[in-house]
Amino acid sequence: MSNQNAEAYPIEIAFPDISPHAEGNTGIAYVHSFDSGMPGPHVMINALTHGNEVCGAIVVDELLRSGLRPRRGKLTLAFANVDAYARFDPDRPDAARFVDQDFNRVWTAAVLDDPSRTSSELARAREMRPVIDTVDALLDLHSMHEKSAPLIVSGPLEKGVALAVRLGAPSTVISGEGHPEGRRMRDYEGFGREDSAKNALLIECGQHWEKSAVTVARDCTARFLLLAGIVDEGDLPSDWTVPLPTTIHVVRVTEPVVAKSLDFRFAGPYTGLEIFETAGSVIGWSDGEPVVTPYDDCMLVMPSLRQLRPGVTVVRLGRVEQRIERT
Repeated sequence: MSNQNAEAYPIEIAFPDISPHAEGNTGIAYVHSFDSGMPGPHVMINALTHGNEVCGAIVVDELLRSGLRPRRGKLTLAFANVDAYARFDPDRPDAARFVDQDFNRVWTAAVLDDPSRTSSELARAREMRPVIDTVDALLDLHSMHEKSAPLIVSGPLEKGVALAVRLGAPSTVISGEGHPEGRRMRDYEGFGREDSAKNALLIECGQHWEKSAVTVARDCTARFLLLAGIVDEGDLPSDWTVPLPTTIHVVRVTEPVVAKSLDFRFAGPYTGLEIFETAGSVIGWSDGEPVVTPYDDCMLVMPSLRQLRPGVTVVRLGRVEQRIERT
């Protein structure tokens, strides 16, 4: 159930027709892989983890239409929850996030291997899993319910934070365990183990349907491909990258705030990255009880009531751990 009283943001970007990419070349619909035949990592750019997050679909569509091929290693370009994308309705845009369950909460071997669990999203995850199992570096392109500054979700491990800092943009890196509902793709198997060389980043590029989210998605994709070393700068559109931010903040998520029921409301019109200087500041109410910040200088990470229901994370709380100045 979504919050029907939430502000309806304008849809500023056109949704691409991805049907020409349906066949794929991997035996998996909407998943395309290109092997250079030269040594190098297997890099994956993934779009449509959620069906209404269109900026990643625009970028993957553009890369496929451009005929980009890796000079080294292997490149996979994928559209994930295509069934949810096909259901998009401008009059109910949030309803296309998923069909049965959140595609980004099913990524543990135990869940994927359990035949008693079935859903549209689990079927698609199981279909894509053999390719994802071979990926060394994953970039998962997302966008946000609310209009907020873009950010990198690096996962809880230091290797993820280090990769985010090397990428250099967006300027806020969010490090944390994820959601109580289930594991994200970016934390799946080797991506989520410090002893594995595999690594992944999730980019929240901005509000779902604002033009600037596409700019962020293009910039991060170009930087990720160049950082992985599988393409050269001249292989990518010259206008995709934008100047890097001068400062990067690394924020450690300490805990989620999870709705117990539909009776949850925030104390203000928060959109994300707000900082509360004093511990005990009231940020909302759950079942009539105040929800307060647990420490000084507490940051709100991606607050939203659009998917409000029991068990959903409505905001995460974070502490700024590093401020890195670019020289």
